[in-house]
Amino acid sequence: MEVKEVERCCCVVNVFETFSAKKPVSCSGVIVHPQSGTVICNGLPFSRFIKDKKEPLSEDLKFLSPHSFSEKLRIRVSFSTGRDLDTSHYAHGDALSPSRSQTTQQREVAAELLMLVNCLEFKQAFQAVFQDADQWRFHGDEEDEMLIRDAQFLSWFAVLKTSEVADSCQSLCIPWQTSSSLQKGCPVVACGSPFGSLCLDLFISTLSRGIISNLAGDDNAVILTDARCLPGTEGGGLFVVKGADDARLVGLIVSPFGWKANEWIGLTLVCSVQLIFKNIICCMSGKDPLRDVCLHEGEAGLHMSTTAQESKALKYPTVCLVDSGQFWGSGVVVTSRLVVTCRHVTNGKSTVTLKFHHRDRVLDVLGDVLFSTKASSPYDLAFVQMRDAVKHALVPQMAQSFSPGESVVVVGYGGLGRRSGPSLTCGILSKAIILNDQPVMLQTTCAVQAGASGGAVVRRYTGELLGIVSSNTRDMASKVTYPHLNFSIPVTVFQRLLQKIPHTRDVNVFRALDETEKEVRRVWRLQGAPSKL
Repeated sequence: MEVKEVERCCCVVNVFETFSAKKPVSCSGVIVHPQSGTVICNGLPFSRFIKDKKEPLSEDLKFLSPHSFSEKLRIRVSFSTGRDLDTSHYAHGDALSPSRSQTTQQREVAAELLMLVNCLEFKQAFQAVFQDADQWRFHGDEEDEMLIRDAQFLSWFAVLKTSEVADSCQSLCIPWQTSSSLQKGCPVVACGSPFGSLCLDLFISTLSRGIISNLAGDDNAVILTDARCLPGTEGGGLFVVKGADDARLVGLIVSPFGWKANEWIGLTLVCSVQLIFKNIICCMSGKDPLRDVCLHEGEAGLHMSTTAQESKALKYPTVCLVDSGQFWGSGVVVTSRLVVTCRHVTNGKSTVTLKFHHRDRVLDVLGDVLFSTKASSPYDLAFVQMRDAVKHALVPQMAQSFSPGESVVVVGYGGLGRRSGPSLTCGILSKAIILNDQPVMLQTTCAVQAGASGGAVVRRYTGELLGIVSSNTRDMASKVTYPHLNFSIPVTVFQRLLQKIPHTRDVNVFRALDETEKEVRRVWRLQGAPSKL
């Protein structure tokens, strides 16, 4: 399926009660089989209409039948019927509606709820990764009891049956790919409708590009992407893009944003569609009330691909987790035995633990902190010597120039942190600050979270190391963090010093990092140039 066809496979689901004061609730959905009118969407809107709200859901409950919901429940599905829409002009991170040179027409049809299914693999992986101790939340105001209850429905998905919608898609079925074949860094397109049923002419089936940032659980049940989505896109589709223009459904959006200890992480949470299908089929075969529920002859109408994402064997620098006890962050292997990280990550310790994730294993290596810059230095850097060499570590090629606007990737332990290896987020090099012909600061649009400090900024298509992540941006007055505005130290700041170590074996060469010009300090303190008036 071509990327331009993706938007025709997505829809908006509006759930409400007749003759009721309750507000309608809407979300996005995916038309998984247009010919039979089968739609799968987020289950959260239906939680408002359960008959017995006082009774908590069982932890291992697999499905809910239509009888569990109000008899007044009504469902309407809206989808686009526009033709020849141009979606070729959008960049990573941009959430753009289809071109409106030709007005997009919507069609609305009634739908029937077949069941709500619980993706247990997603739930188990979610609970293992997003632990309460880390203060994760994927809903709005934490004081809102209704939204807290809604959080229990993150792993639930609704299966709907509506009148034939085959004319909304050119193909008779949606091609999909197994999540177990996914790799970090795969390019993806997310499709959903911001704000749900609001202003469909403008927002229905909006597209956003990104990459797979991280994966967790059996068969990669939990998917994180940096494709930017908004409230209302829950239930929309995530499509992995293979080659130039081959899109395949790989997951459904669970939450377009999340917070970790009140810090917005800038990533979208997705559930594997492979496992959603698996749980639906299990419920169909085991329960009499659901024997007529089908995805058009089981899986026969769903074209599956198990092919792993093709790549050019591009490898990014090896990034490890640096654990100093109370604090932890990221570090980049820059020589066979040396790791560069941030001063604040080592936290004044002389010895730290370096954790290398390789496939399903974690290798712990002790490291000695050879040098840390002074707190007064604008360059927040530390150099750690590994006591043992790491077999699979890749020493990067250092960049010699910086071109604002070029595609970059940040590799670091933000996002899922210590539990699933380094996360990848992509964006562009938005700015390179140069003083006296020397780069002193880099800025990117990649999503950078706590734990990514000391991580790598690399050229997306060559893997060259551009810089070391220092921090993202936080407005101290409003206590808001901006993950897509972040600061990195260019490799050219320390590259020549690094080259002297094999010859001099004197770590004091790094003291030059403490002796910086006043203008460099001013830049890193985010202070403007003094007025000449």
